[in-house]
Amino acid sequence: MNNALPTVDRPDPRQLYLSLLIGLFLGIMTCGMGLLGLIPILIRYFTTRYRFDQEGVGVMWGFLFRKESYITFDKIQDIHLNRGFLERQFGLGTVDVQTASASAGAEISLFGLRDYDGIRDFLYTRMRGADDDDQDEPQAAVEQDPTLELLTAIRDEVARLRARLEPPARGVSLAPPQPEDA
Repeated sequence: MNNALPTVDRPDPRQLYLSLLIGLFLGIMTCGMGLLGLIPILIRYFTTRYRFDQEGVGVMWGFLFRKESYITFDKIQDIHLNRGFLERQFGLGTVDVQTASASAGAEISLFGLRDYDGIRDFLYTRMRGADDDDQDEPQAAVEQDPTLELLTAIRDEVARLRARLEPPARGVSLAPPQPEDA
């Protein structure tokens, strides 16, 4: 799996066409009153920026009032992929990133993505901490842990004591023969 940082930094241009199409449809349905809704759509599209780095993912947008959200990978609780009918027709998707906050909705929505599967997989990989470079480190840390060594020694001693105390069933012992310590 490719674990490189995504290079996407803004929504795909197809998202602009999709948003304008929806805005125009709503304008027609509301007898022209909905056309004022195109202004925030345009501002949102042109000012949205995505940021992926080694620690997390962020999104920012806004012209007069700038909003920025950043989530570190260890805070991500869930990732959802949304693709409505029109988004599928345009080949786009939205990746919603959730944390353990009290809000029920997504903390960050990365909309207008062409490589939505790749970004979702990248976020899942980082969320779980599966870094290709760091896969051997947890095993090395476990082998050097003195607590684990002590627990392993206690487990082995209990197994030896149990083998001495329990009579073999029908003359067959399932435990491997252990050397007797005098």
